Amino acid sequence: MTYALEIKDVSHWFGTNKVLNNLNLQIAHGQIVAVVGPSGCGKSTLLRAIFGTHPPKAGQILADNEPVTKPCRSVGIVYQHYTLYDFLTAKENVAFGLKLDQTNLPFRLFQFPKWRQLQRQHFAQSIEFLNRVGLSHAIDKYPHEMSGGMCQRVAIAQAMIMKPKILLLDEPFGALDESTRTDLQLLLLRFYQENLEAKRAGQTAPHTILIVTHELNEALYVSDRVVGLSQYHADGANGATIVYDRPSPIFHPDDPRDFDLFLSQREELRKVVFDPESKKRHEEFVTFWNEHADLQAIAMQKA
Repeated sequence: MTYALEIKDVSHWFGTNKVLNNLNLQIAHGQIVAVVGPSGCGKSTLLRAIFGTHPPKAGQILADNEPVTKPCRSVGIVYQHYTLYDFLTAKENVAFGLKLDQTNLPFRLFQFPKWRQLQRQHFAQSIEFLNRVGLSHAIDKYPHEMSGGMCQRVAIAQAMIMKPKILLLDEPFGALDESTRTDLQLLLLRFYQENLEAKRAGQTAPHTILIVTHELNEALYVSDRVVGLSQYHADGANGATIVYDRPSPIFHPDDPRDFDLFLSQREELRKVVFDPESKKRHEEFVTFWNEHADLQAIAMQKA
């Protein structure tokens, strides 16, 4: 089986500060995985290692079976504080990555007619992705003309247009108001439904997403799988490891937002991942692949 992302025996440290301790994780195509954990447990370090800017000191990270040693097309990222160019419209911002990937300055200067034709194709793709994130009405707006939530949608489309094997979301909704945050959470649920539709048609699911969040309700609501990274385990002196990996409830975008449906799992997460006094055998809670078949059956019923 080829995974969208595979983390093998990954450890990382800074001098004598041991941060990550023998992490192992496999994410299949089409999964939306939420990562939670206490402050200082290494979530950002893990994300940077997956993205390729800070490779781990030990172990290996594979994206679509290829080693990740530097930033590459297989892994995209959206940060909490989106990075858009103020002088470009939404359409131009989303197309900018294609421009850099498929052209260079001499081509644009000396083969201008071909560049204009290619640029029209880029803009058509850009508009398609902006439509998918609900911004068909804002394709010609500049960042200062859009709300924070709209800009975050542009940033997501900007990453998606490069068609990474896995998309990393680093606290992407943390700075947004509650209403806007809810809208973007629903966007992730719609992506999951697109995955299910693709699977039913015998196609590869288009969206594989790993989202880091500090909000447990959000983690359980938007994902089909929750991973807990924590330094609160028996070997915690050597860094954080994965102490929790279980399926989460599957919600349809039209389902009511009833967080009480996962009250017991939220409390389980708090105890296993966040409680420094609860150092259980964490293997008891790393059970995702054992429960995977049941998860798929439930998801297809809810589609």
